[in-house]
Parts: sequence; structure tokens; C-alpha cells
Amino acid sequence: MDLNFTPEELAFRHEIRHWVAENLPADISHKVRHSLRLSRDDHQRWAKILGKKGWLGWGWPKEFGGPGWNAVQRHLFEEECALAGAPRAIPFGPVMVAPVIMAFGNAEQHKRFLPGIASGEVWWSQGYSEPGSGSDLASLKTKAERRGDKYIVNGQKTWTTLGQYGEWIFCLVRTSNEGKPQTGISFLLIDMKSPGITVRPIVLMDGEPEVNEVWFDNVEVPVENLIGEENKGWTYAKHLLSHERTNIADVNRAKRELERLKKLAQSEGLWDEPRLRDQIALVEVDVVALEMLVLRVLSAEKNGKQSLDIAGLLKIRGSELQQRYTELMMLVAGPLARARIDEAMEAGWQGDLAFPASLLPLSGTYFNMRKTTIYGGSNEVQRNIVAQTVLGS
Repeated sequence: MDLNFTPEELAFRHEIRHWVAENLPADISHKVRHSLRLSRDDHQRWAKILGKKGWLGWGWPKEFGGPGWNAVQRHLFEEECALAGAPRAIPFGPVMVAPVIMAFGNAEQHKRFLPGIASGEVWWSQGYSEPGSGSDLASLKTKAERRGDKYIVNGQKTWTTLGQYGEWIFCLVRTSNEGKPQTGISFLLIDMKSPGITVRPIVLMDGEPEVNEVWFDNVEVPVENLIGEENKGWTYAKHLLSHERTNIADVNRAKRELERLKKLAQSEGLWDEPRLRDQIALVEVDVVALEMLVLRVLSAEKNGKQSLDIAGLLKIRGSELQQRYTELMMLVAGPLARARIDEAMEAGWQGDLAFPASLLPLSGTYFNMRKTTIYGGSNEVQRNIVAQTVLGS
């Protein structure tokens, strides 16, 4: 198996690199490289720039308005964006719900929903997890009762990432209690401006309301917003989750953050500390190994071969790496890796020269990355899935 890029692929990489350098706003890149807070406008600006080029749906086939890139081209695009300091595209629209709409939606739904996702105009949220129904998602209780040409939705979703910005939300809802729990779930697209929807922020340790509770109180949803067949939503959810778990692995961001870790160690005078260098080397070896695994999957896909179903394995390794490099950044910064306290910064005491701005977000990022081994299906559950599907245990 040849994992080297062809001359054509290297030329494609150069094209992407040049375009991103020309079009990525410098202020957004600066925030990404220093883990500073990205506003809704920051995310939307970059999404619309990609959308205008036709690249926000970089994984889409041409018949749905995408560039029709193969697996290797998609990987190179993601890598060049990450290395340039571009923010990750908010995945809920272009990476997660769009493939479900393409695969299981009807022609009218394609026409209605896909253009707004491709352009970056419409912000989508994900409504999966509930209190008590996270990794055991099949136990969800949010109910959708059909009445004529509408569903009446009642229940609660939680940990809805950036749900405060959401304009539409795709939800798993229970439409039947017959048989196995998985067989009574449906996939609904819901306008978040609908009466009866309440979004309540959950403020995290870094002070950000990154995740939210979303409440549904007799929310009316037109039947035409049902994707596919009623009670077949679990099948569609599994299709979506494979995209989410691969996205969580994010080997490209790991490569960028590894370089940032090295620069932090150098700036803090710790680059010659052998024990730290050993730990950085171990992380780098695992980043390269993860990249090789990704490239093996891409090579098989490009050559029309059946690749292993290893989305869960990519999620496990990628999420653990994110935790490891953020922990090493905290160790490098030492006492300076304090929490970012906006009120204190406004008062001036966090802005002295002895407290470099590059170290401000480290503690918040560290705590935030604790979630990666839990969301998208906890790593304990993913290990069971890998044992069953890959190892046959």
C-alpha cells in the first residue's frame, strides 16, 4: 500500500494552500492559533467564504453542489485549512445532517435544506443527547406524537453545542414505544424559531456557554420535516454518527497543536528539559500513527476497496491525543496557565508583561478537552464497538 501522495495530489495541496492563505481572515487565524474565543460572526464569516467558493460542503458529491473530491483530496483540504489556522467548520450542517438528507431525504428536502447549508447561511444544531441518554442514546424520551399533518414534540435535549446560535436543529425523537428502543425513533428537522422551544445555556468552567439545554413544549413540526420513514431514525443516526466520530479524531488539528506545543516549550525555556521532550516525542509518534491509520483508510477508499469500519477507533485515539497535548501545554505553562477571567482582565491585573497572552486560554482549553472522550459516544462504548465490528469479539 503506497501512502505517498501523487504529483497530482501534491499540486492539489498547493492550490488549496494558496487559496486559504489568500482568503482566510488574519484576525480569525490569530484567534485559532492562540485558542482565543471565536464569535458567531467569526464562524459565519469563514463558513460563508468557503460557501461562496463551493467548499463548505467539501465532502459533498457534485450532484448536490459539492466539489466532488475524492477521499484524499478531502483530507488534504482539511489538513491545509487546519495548518493555516482556519477554524473547524461547524460540522452539524455540512458534515453531519447534510449527508443524512442526501442519503435518506426526498427531492423536495434536498432542494429546501441543502442550499442554505452549502452557503453557510443557516446554522444547524444537533439534538441527540438527553439527561440520562447520552452514550445509551436509544433510551431517549423526547416524544413526537403525530396529529394530522404535524408532529407535536415534547421533551428535552442537552449538551447541544452552540445551540444558542442554532436556526434549525435535527433531532432524534421517539415516535413509538413498541419493540426494541431503537425501532421507535424518528429523525426530525425542526425550526428553532418555532413556538415552544427554549434554549438554556450551560456555562462551562472556561466561562463559555458552549453547550445548552433545549426544551420542547408542544412544538409543532410539519410532517414533511420527517427524514425518511417514521421509526427508522436509528438507521439514519448511525449513518450520521460515523461522520461525527471521524470528525472528532481531527488528526489535522492535532498536527497544528503539536507545533504550538513545541513553540510554547521553546518560549518558556523548557525545550531542553529531557523528560518534557520525551513526552512531546511520544505524542508526536502517536499523531503520526493516527495519521497513517487515516491515510490507510483513505487509500483503500480511493482505490475502491472496502475499508475497515474504524470510525470508533479513530474517535478513541484522536480524543485521547487532544487531552494529552492540552495537558502538556498546561505543564509547560505551569502557574501561568490560569483561567481566563474577563472581569480580571478588564481590571488590568491579568494583562501584565509577566503573563503572556498566549498562555491565557490554556486552562480553559484543557478543561474543555476533558469532554472529548465522552461526547460522540464515550470511549468505553467505542471500545466495545471496535471489539465487535473490527476484532469480531
